[in-house]
Amino acid sequence: MTIGINEGDRVGVVGRNGDGKSSLLAMLTGRLEPDSGQVTRRKGVQFGVLDQSDDLQDEHTVGYSVVGDADDHEWASDAKIRDVIAGLVADIPWESKISELSGGQRRRVALAKLLVGEWDIIALDEPTNHLDVEGISWLANHLNRRWPRSSGGLLVVTHDRWFLDEISTTTWEVHDGLVEPFDGGYAAYVLQRVERDRQAATVEAKRQNLMKKELAWLRRGAPARSTKPKFRIEAANELIADVPPPRNPIELKKMATARLGKDVVDVLDVSLAFGDKQILNEVTWRIGPGERTGILGANGAGKSTLLNLIAGKLQPDTGRVKSGKTVRLATLDQQFSQLADIEGDRVREVLAREKTQVVIDGKEHTPAQLLERLGFSTAHLSARVGELSGGQRRRLQLLLVLLSEPNVMILDEPTNDLDIDMLAAMEDLLDSWPGTLIVVSHDRYLLERVTDQQYAIFDGRMRHVPGGVEEYLRLKNARANGASADTSGSGSSGSGGSAGGGSSKAAAVARREAMKSASASSAGGPALSSAEEREVRKEVGSLERKMQKLITQMEKKQRQMADHDPSDFEGLGKLTADVSRLQSENAALEERWLELSEKVG
Repeated sequence: MTIGINEGDRVGVVGRNGDGKSSLLAMLTGRLEPDSGQVTRRKGVQFGVLDQSDDLQDEHTVGYSVVGDADDHEWASDAKIRDVIAGLVADIPWESKISELSGGQRRRVALAKLLVGEWDIIALDEPTNHLDVEGISWLANHLNRRWPRSSGGLLVVTHDRWFLDEISTTTWEVHDGLVEPFDGGYAAYVLQRVERDRQAATVEAKRQNLMKKELAWLRRGAPARSTKPKFRIEAANELIADVPPPRNPIELKKMATARLGKDVVDVLDVSLAFGDKQILNEVTWRIGPGERTGILGANGAGKSTLLNLIAGKLQPDTGRVKSGKTVRLATLDQQFSQLADIEGDRVREVLAREKTQVVIDGKEHTPAQLLERLGFSTAHLSARVGELSGGQRRRLQLLLVLLSEPNVMILDEPTNDLDIDMLAAMEDLLDSWPGTLIVVSHDRYLLERVTDQQYAIFDGRMRHVPGGVEEYLRLKNARANGASADTSGSGSSGSGGSAGGGSSKAAAVARREAMKSASASSAGGPALSSAEEREVRKEVGSLERKMQKLITQMEKKQRQMADHDPSDFEGLGKLTADVSRLQSENAALEERWLELSEKVG
């Protein structure tokens, strides 16, 4: 096997867990020697590496870990360092000890420490772990802007398909002891892999069909995918000509209504606080049968709190949560709670206690067949649950949730520990699951893939975002820019005192200036004259009135859907089309509103 990284290469590495992706990375970076052959590196090349574990020292502060002992004026005058700090660690106290940080904060500090350095090649092993949607988007933008197009080198092991598509010009698939290169990012890799499997006439018919379905999603549904891949559009269209859409929403809604009725869960004027911190504030959300909803929001915004309220694990301070009489709710959580009491049991014993048949995609399956569909071999049936890998435990957990036959399912970060093939298999199962689905995930590809609508939590309130993750990030950025402008004008509080206190204050001011600089650079544009500003503000006001009118119309249509005869699928289809039309109109207005709001601040 002979492979290499040249100037300008941006390589994404994919493959099943355990197939050798991290080992490949270790060999290329010189931390692991091959049994045979050799790895050569150009003399003097600077190689920066982010492992899945970090080398941070617990006793060091965040500031020292990121910029070392450099004076504040030295690093604060460097635009690249300011951008990294603003993008990754601006919200982490500068003087905090590493030992005091959460796993996610520690990961961001390690990534910031790497990115402030000067490197010819950067190798990242699962860099999006513990990053939220905003952090992943920032990292992709940073890496795309870090070097000129024909210089520098990037090597990334990742299961995040959106991230892979954003940063990669080449994809390496590690499988069966081989490394197979493909041109382009994830979308291009899917097409080429389907063609490879078909031409080779392999026995992996199930896997091939699954990837064809994935390709159909990429070509038909996923936003902003058509400009990145370098493959022929005609070939893709020919391959998916006989592949139906991933889901039939009308049929799924019909089945969900039959199982649930029209009353699912109503969250009515709910507020909840923990101590002095208000988490949710007068949230109202009527969840209908068959809805597939993604929830967006920063860490700590209240996503998990909202899920716990819906599941009945928390009670609101004010308002109420009302569940329909036929609701059977199940949660796929991050703690593997479904497996806690069966750690010592063998997988075969666990399945023997479950239903003998379950209907998926209109066909009856045994639990063992579903387990095979999720990537388990016969040998795994004899393993004890506690001996399974993280990815295997996640798949077994999903299977047990499905076998309990819920009609409302909550997925809380379901992609942890899953490789790309298993993510596709899980999504395939969810496509044909006839119930109400609520998903919280930092994996934006999965979120867009398995849900049909997205809501965001801002300042304790829920907001519909018809434009999905992209619209959420624009709104988040606009709000951050406004907050930065408000903060930058205020003076520092507290007394000067010792030299240590003065240094801390200087660092805080410098980091605030870093954020201000980053915000200003994203806003850009010449200042408006007074007359131009008046016209812009006038149009902004008009847009806000139009958007409010559209929101009122959407809410009216949604109430009509909730009260509509569930057996009248033609009427429901018309109402659904009306809501989609109104959402599209509102999205266009919001796009213009954001554009104008950035001009007037």
